[in-house]
Amino acid sequence: MASRTPHTDATTQQLKEDLRHLTHTIEELVSATADDSRSNIKELRERAEQRLKETRDRLEARGERLYGEARDSVSHQVDACDRYVHENPWTSIGIGAAVGMVIGMLIGRR
Repeated sequence: MASRTPHTDATTQQLKEDLRHLTHTIEELVSATADDSRSNIKELRERAEQRLKETRDRLEARGERLYGEARDSVSHQVDACDRYVHENPWTSIGIGAAVGMVIGMLIGRR
């Protein structure tokens, strides 16, 4: 399991703060609607829409970054496996044969 980096923690904190602000703005909008003050409602709606857009953009950016990090991690693991196989071909063949035998035995039991 990957460890959390300070950057990840900061991003998580930023997202929590964004969601808190968005929630607060939406609560204000609901409260203002009860007052039926047209100018106040319009201003709060614009603030809510802006915060919603900012939060959505940050979430999309974080999702793209996490996807990239996961892809890079998998690529790194594949490279390490490839290096190991090239550096230890007979060991790799032995491991493959052992795994094949175990799978064959498991399938044969059915």
